[in-house]
Amino acid sequence: MPQLPQTSHVPAALLAVLLAFCPTDARAAPPPAPGSAAAPAAGCAATQWPWNCLAECESGGDWHINTGNGYYGGLQFWHPTWVEHGGLAYAPRADLATRAEQIKVAEKVLANQGWKAWPACSKRYRLSGRVHVVRAGDTLASIARRYRVKGGWKALHRANAAVIGSDPHRIRTGTTLVVPAAKGQPVPAAPAAKGEPVPAAPAVEGQPAGAVTAAGSSARTPHR
Repeated sequence: MPQLPQTSHVPAALLAVLLAFCPTDARAAPPPAPGSAAAPAAGCAATQWPWNCLAECESGGDWHINTGNGYYGGLQFWHPTWVEHGGLAYAPRADLATRAEQIKVAEKVLANQGWKAWPACSKRYRLSGRVHVVRAGDTLASIARRYRVKGGWKALHRANAAVIGSDPHRIRTGTTLVVPAAKGQPVPAAPAAKGEPVPAAPAVEGQPAGAVTAAGSSARTPHR
């Protein structure tokens, strides 16, 4: 940067010229547009959505925390809830289980209690309604049809853009998707045989094939 003249009075016109030579990264960034703050934060949503985000909110992201407050682990399980939902198959307490194991139990809690199991943190990340864990053969189009999503696969993609990304054709197995409002009652999915992939539904003209990529992250789910 050019040196300022050794004087206590710098003409305004000269000062403007000198500032023009300042590196752009030294200038203040423009303020974000109103309402641009996203509810999932990009960092925690990049993997294990929404469980990493919930864990950051509940426990600071410490999956093995035990503060003595009666709640344990990254998703802050109340111990009776951990027991009731099969947690003892993994560890005596939630904080002694792995992250993947805590998520598996959390998914059972979510199925029984919904997002209200994490009232403050689910509100923070705008989590509500139904969820779907992507299985082999799933596409956004087939999931949207199964749950009769109002707005179809496009609405499903918009609701999960933070975890899916800009390409609706690629979703990973194990990814938890938030399912938007339905046109009517959701159509129950036929359970797949253990170890067998769910056959992909044929693509409808004008809808993305939504190929599922190789298994991505481990299963995910909520708590108390």
